[in-house]
Amino acid sequence: MSDVVPAELPVTGYLSRFSGRPGDTLSVHVSLRDGGSYRARLERVVSGDPNPEGPGLRIEDLSALFDRTVSGRRQPIRSGSYGFVSAGPDRDASAPCTWTVLVWAARPGDTRAVLTEEAGDRAVVISFGLAGATASLRWPGGSADLATDVPIQRRRWYRIWLAADPRSGVLTLGQRALDGDEPAVRRGETTGLALPTGGPVLFAAERAAEPTRHFTGKIEAPAILGGSATEWPDPARIPEELAPLALWDFARDIGGIELIDTGPQKCHGRAVNLPTRGVVGAFWSGRETCFRHAPDDYAAIHFHDDDLDDCRWEPDFALPIPDLPSGAYALRLTCAGGEDRLPFYVLPRRDGPRAPIAFLASTFTYQAYANHARGNFDDSLRARAAAWGASPYNPDDFPVYGRSTYNRHADGSGIAFSSRLRPILTMRPGYLTFDDPKGSGLRHYPADTHLLAWLTAKCFSFDIVTDEDLDEEGLDLIRPYRTILTGSHPEYHTPGTLDALTAYTAGGGRLVYLGGNGFYWRIARHHDMPGVIEIRRAEGGIRAWEAEPGEYHNAFDGALGGLWRRNRRPPQALVGVGFSGQGLFEGTHYRRLPASYAPTYAWVFEGVEGETIGGYGLSGGGAAGFELDRADRDLGTPEDAVILAVSEDPPSSFVTVPEEMLTHVLTISGEEPEELKRGEVVYFENPSGGAVLSVGSITFCGSLWQAGAFQGQISRLLENVVRRFSRDEP
Repeated sequence: MSDVVPAELPVTGYLSRFSGRPGDTLSVHVSLRDGGSYRARLERVVSGDPNPEGPGLRIEDLSALFDRTVSGRRQPIRSGSYGFVSAGPDRDASAPCTWTVLVWAARPGDTRAVLTEEAGDRAVVISFGLAGATASLRWPGGSADLATDVPIQRRRWYRIWLAADPRSGVLTLGQRALDGDEPAVRRGETTGLALPTGGPVLFAAERAAEPTRHFTGKIEAPAILGGSATEWPDPARIPEELAPLALWDFARDIGGIELIDTGPQKCHGRAVNLPTRGVVGAFWSGRETCFRHAPDDYAAIHFHDDDLDDCRWEPDFALPIPDLPSGAYALRLTCAGGEDRLPFYVLPRRDGPRAPIAFLASTFTYQAYANHARGNFDDSLRARAAAWGASPYNPDDFPVYGRSTYNRHADGSGIAFSSRLRPILTMRPGYLTFDDPKGSGLRHYPADTHLLAWLTAKCFSFDIVTDEDLDEEGLDLIRPYRTILTGSHPEYHTPGTLDALTAYTAGGGRLVYLGGNGFYWRIARHHDMPGVIEIRRAEGGIRAWEAEPGEYHNAFDGALGGLWRRNRRPPQALVGVGFSGQGLFEGTHYRRLPASYAPTYAWVFEGVEGETIGGYGLSGGGAAGFELDRADRDLGTPEDAVILAVSEDPPSSFVTVPEEMLTHVLTISGEEPEELKRGEVVYFENPSGGAVLSVGSITFCGSLWQAGAFQGQISRLLENVVRRFSRDEP
């Protein structure tokens, strides 16, 4: 393992939730790299765009409501998943014993621990890597080491076993592929051997007090057996003469964190830092592709040395939320070495009053992209951040805080989980994602402040609610609002959030979808781990990685992961448009269509001059850009939906998304691939009085600003819609 100490921020932290109501209390978890003290002050976030050509960073000081100096300390991050059993099987320490495990590895590099048993000053550690298996034993006054010295093949299952007989002093380390290779067996002899018994057992790590040498790969059926296996005739089975003292069956409780011991002493354990379950095991037949139907096919766990489900930092203090209006806020942390901001949202009081408008913050999407390391934080982007006074911290420089579901683990497998219980550098006011030559280069949390700053400038009264709140509270959370506005990229959703939004519009609510590539990926949550989301990037879609065959179902709920389109809930059925084209972070304009001039719809464009609109903006230089959505009646766009405007002249970087393609030239819709690289402004109503307006572009809200103010074609169009939708009657 590397001795390089990973870089940490001078001061950083996280809150117990992304949101709360006045009177609620958030716990604040902070780490101060160099120790000492820090100051925590309350702020209101109005605008998170530091671009001097845009609205700028507008952050209001609310230290009169909360201002505290805190004695801090460094709190370490212990990433890496492993299995932990507090007490292994009790047995005669002088009797022969065998430890065995099935292992699969794809990671290049060093050898890591896969099965460890400790008891005071006695320990057995079995390790595995591309160079083969090794074993290390230690006891008072002695130690022994063995190695097979036979390289393994990546992505192939192996039986590893270590047999020890204290009476004879004979040690045997074996390694054999399940699919038929001759075994590699190494023997040794020692004296005074004393074995551990009844102490902690670890999977995918060693050292119970502070686990280390985390293994990246799959482990199945670890066991501790009575007797000494000098040979192993069938690597798929445990020899009958070896009685299991402990045998952990990972096919049980796949959706949870328990590790069930089927042996006589029931030495159950737990998984720590959320390794991936619901993955194909050593004996996956391919006849079933969901673990619910064939759990024994999924009796493996995929551990990773960078898994992190919760920093587990101690809270420094509690933040009682004052009687604040609903909005975007942050806790500003400052110390001698630097500063950081921890954003959160304040919802309205449960007993009201409520504004007519609610902004739905895409916190599930912010979390899916949390700490996305893009490898683009180069000298140019660093210089821009410094010149603009933007956030200077980028995940490229700070892997210690964990990566996003758009990154990969060391063995190339995709990161399927994301936790909000850690510092999230990408969710900060002033965070720059791209070195955008035509604009600010913002995405997600800071990009959505374009809309919040616009609402404030136009004197609209609005509340904020979040995806997580909506998933937990359902339709009741949003029913009182006349209109709901999304942000620029509401990409990740649960069944609960889609159900609530569908019921909202069916019940007369008015929804304004102000983004692109929205309502796209299905995610899962776990009732015992509310701070974590799960994503399986199954067949289809623009994907940063591809789930392994047979691993398309979420471990948390057993449901088919991947695109909502593959789950027969395409975004067109909710908002009339769905993902169609993508390019670099650049944009173009829309052209108004004849329907936009019809008396029924002309109100949308009242005061909007020109046939082409939005050819400017702080996000890629155009209102129609980066990721574009279009209507498709075969996918659920209502028959009476009207297309009011369409983007044109897509930049040369744009491509048609893969789920629209049948072959390299044929599309599902029958249109030419080039024609599908478009975004559309779509409007429809339903009999209950509900209505939806969708703009079909991620960069739309960046064009609310023009020539030094919130003005121009896009600003006027949205103002028309929001004023009409937020009235008592449409």
